[in-house]
Amino acid sequence: MNRVTRNRLLIWIIFLGLTNFVSYTMMYWYIGGDAKNGIIRDGAYYVQGHHLRHHGEQFGRESEVSRGMWIYSYLHSISIWPTIAAVLVSMFIMARPHIIATMKQDAVIQGTTFVTVGITVVVLVTGASTLYFMLDFFRALAIIGNGGDL
Repeated sequence: MNRVTRNRLLIWIIFLGLTNFVSYTMMYWYIGGDAKNGIIRDGAYYVQGHHLRHHGEQFGRESEVSRGMWIYSYLHSISIWPTIAAVLVSMFIMARPHIIATMKQDAVIQGTTFVTVGITVVVLVTGASTLYFMLDFFRALAIIGNGGDL
């Protein structure tokens, strides 16, 4: 793949990632939080927003939502981690020539090493976060299926 085609693809990945992040933020605001921070109690599904205030109240108020909305919210929360990875890795790849040119042989760390380590850290951290969110989601679904509360 030539450089221009690759960069166009990377720009689309960044655009789609930012679009996902904006849609997540808007949905978080609209429903009053997300399912990851919410709870299931007495068969009702609640989202909770740690970063929202409702009419002068304190942070963290619960908002009741449908089961479908709760599941959607949780899945969208999970999708943020791979989205962050895709955007950051794309940015590292696009910036790679500039990083290499800036971090020459006499630098403490060479540019290629910096890019490789940066991408590795991003993939490991976001991969672990995605796995944690997914396992928590499956745990929540198993509890729901057994009729229990979270």
